[in-house]
Amino acid sequence: MSARYRRQVSLIGTTNQQKLQGAHIAVIGAGGLGSPALLYLAGAGIGRIKLIDDDVVDQSNLHRQVIHREDSVGVPKAESAAAQIAALNPEVSVSVVRERLTWANALALLQGVDVVLDGTDNFDTRHVVSFAAARLGIPHVWGSILGHEAQMSVFWAGHGPIYEDLFPAPPGVGVVPNCAQAGVLGPVVGVVGSAMAMEAIKLVTGLGAPLMGQLGYFDSLTGMWEYVPVTGSETVLERVLAEDPPRQARVVVAEVDEIPAGATLIDVREPHEHSAFAIEGSVNVPLPEILSMDGVPEVVAGSVDKPGPVVLYCAGGVRSAQAVAALEERGVRGLSSLRGGIDRWLEERA
Repeated sequence: MSARYRRQVSLIGTTNQQKLQGAHIAVIGAGGLGSPALLYLAGAGIGRIKLIDDDVVDQSNLHRQVIHREDSVGVPKAESAAAQIAALNPEVSVSVVRERLTWANALALLQGVDVVLDGTDNFDTRHVVSFAAARLGIPHVWGSILGHEAQMSVFWAGHGPIYEDLFPAPPGVGVVPNCAQAGVLGPVVGVVGSAMAMEAIKLVTGLGAPLMGQLGYFDSLTGMWEYVPVTGSETVLERVLAEDPPRQARVVVAEVDEIPAGATLIDVREPHEHSAFAIEGSVNVPLPEILSMDGVPEVVAGSVDKPGPVVLYCAGGVRSAQAVAALEERGVRGLSSLRGGIDRWLEERA
């Protein structure tokens, strides 16, 4: 037994340490939650880690995604994280999957793992993880951050509730902001990501009681954890196990990182926001106006008829994505949402 585990073995024993070294854990996402979880799992001596992430490191990630470094900016997150794991504990075997977990590949990618940790920040992927975990009978450790608050639980089909007992279906596009849009503090993801790693260790070793049947809610501004009972439903589980994966999800919103030349710009923020500062040449059509009417605003209809792309934007990309989705459901095509909104657009020009 390696000397690196001496203090840990004195607490959990040799048998449990061997269980950790024989374990195979999948971590979905090497971002805010995945960073501390990966580091502590590697430090604990988990034998094999499968790391699934299709994103690259951005400088705006570094304040909370502590597994990455300044010189990793532009590098795929999965590769950056794998390098740091190797530097921390070369005894851990890491398999890197540089692609997004989808309905099509989830069962194959998660086959054979003992526990899956979901560190993603979007509802679609969370439902994919839950579907695969339920089908494969794998315990599913989940965490979520929004602003100063966080939630966490352990789901396990056949042993307790599953994710769909809390969230039966993904919300509409743009309804719930992600971390990039709502903001996040590093210590909050550090607390929850570390707690997720502990849940995985408990599941592998049998120590303690996993957080099944309860939703842990953490308020970082008070430092308090509260726990809400979650009841599993046989009907929900049967539906998830019986249904085929969706062939076509809800409207997929096209996003752009830069404003194309000659684009027509539509600002869906409130009028007072638009008057304070706006991208030059943009027209203001507030989101509530778009959502409250049955048809298509005249400005939008006229813009689509013009040559060139049509880009909608807001402050952070949430409202514009929601506007694009609503308009596409009414048959309007050729719209896109500015990823990160005017905030990111201004930041890149600072």
